[in-house]
Amino acid sequence: MSEQTTQSQRRVVVAGAGMAGVQTAVALREQGFTGPVTLIGAEPHQPYDRPPLSKAVLLGKSEGSAFDVDFEALGIELRLGREVLGVRPADHELDTEGGSVPYDVLVLATGAEPIRLPGAEGVPGVHLLRTLDDAERLRPVLARQHAIVVVGAGWIGAEFATAAREAGCAVTVVEAADRPLAGALPAEVAAPMTSWYADSGTVLRTHARVERVEPGAVILDDGSLLPADAVVVGIGARPATAWLAGSGIELGAHGDVVADDHLRTSVPDVYAVGDCASFPSGRYGERLLVHHWDNALQGPRTVAANILGETAAVYDPVPYFWSEQFGRFVQYAGHHASADTTLWRGDPSGPAWTVCWLKDDRLVALLAVGRPRDLAQGRRLIEAGTPMDPELLADPARPMKAAVA
Repeated sequence: MSEQTTQSQRRVVVAGAGMAGVQTAVALREQGFTGPVTLIGAEPHQPYDRPPLSKAVLLGKSEGSAFDVDFEALGIELRLGREVLGVRPADHELDTEGGSVPYDVLVLATGAEPIRLPGAEGVPGVHLLRTLDDAERLRPVLARQHAIVVVGAGWIGAEFATAAREAGCAVTVVEAADRPLAGALPAEVAAPMTSWYADSGTVLRTHARVERVEPGAVILDDGSLLPADAVVVGIGARPATAWLAGSGIELGAHGDVVADDHLRTSVPDVYAVGDCASFPSGRYGERLLVHHWDNALQGPRTVAANILGETAAVYDPVPYFWSEQFGRFVQYAGHHASADTTLWRGDPSGPAWTVCWLKDDRLVALLAVGRPRDLAQGRRLIEAGTPMDPELLADPARPMKAAVA
């Protein structure tokens, strides 16, 4: 049997039917893979995109957000409503609720799952916002204009609060840290965002820890009681990888699948992509775990190229994400942990401004609020590693690309 025939007969099984899983299956076909491809999803719904859940789907402006992919025409077999239970690499078999599935190549794309609020399980009116079913359950809550308490002032908390205010709900956001986005941004960058809550009519309570949740109320550790017809928990997510216990596939400190720079796992013939996987970044000199849509869009192309095996493709992206909150379009590119200089373009009390992070005069990250051109140009400058002139860069009237050293 020729090498080409062997390649074309290999069976690729993708565990997870979110963005990363769907894009992996599609990229395999786009790049010329002709063997069998099976996509396994835990949810019964046609595979769908998540960002609209916190916006259009929640507000009833859209029934769903199914991917515009003709799986049948692409020869991609869908097995939906089947949770994955484990993998036996020695046998090349994936265990699912519907029985075991043999594979030649397995791609792990199970994403992340929301962290639950301790003690709130089973309390009526407590919601997460991760799946289509979650959004469907929350839609009538917003339509009834209930009083809502949001736990967590991260990206998802802010986006949900925005939608709830748009629907006419009374919204209180409680955050254990001293500011919004404490886990994502430095204090001086997150500080200007605090006023966005009040401007929208949302009450933000920082230094506020939840003691317990009761039907109709949230009790904080200082004893204060917040009336709540509904509670939405947005305190972060963790890789959905508990099912890999005992498989021999290496997991990191956060439960992430430890992938290499080709997105291969520690066992042969198994790749990992999207929210469930971390990868070493040559660009930033550290291992990154990126829970954002763009990572789930970009990584699959690398996985597909490596499965096809014609050239070894390395994954080293400039991370990117965006958030629409309180009437503002917020975009972030890069990774600012190693920066030695923080530089502002524009007034953070105004409607549009950008923060740039530099290391040795090279741009490593930026956050753009209402300045999409800064983001587009800055992302390219980060990718190129172009030296910048900090004085020119600080002038918001000057295009970023015209601020090179």
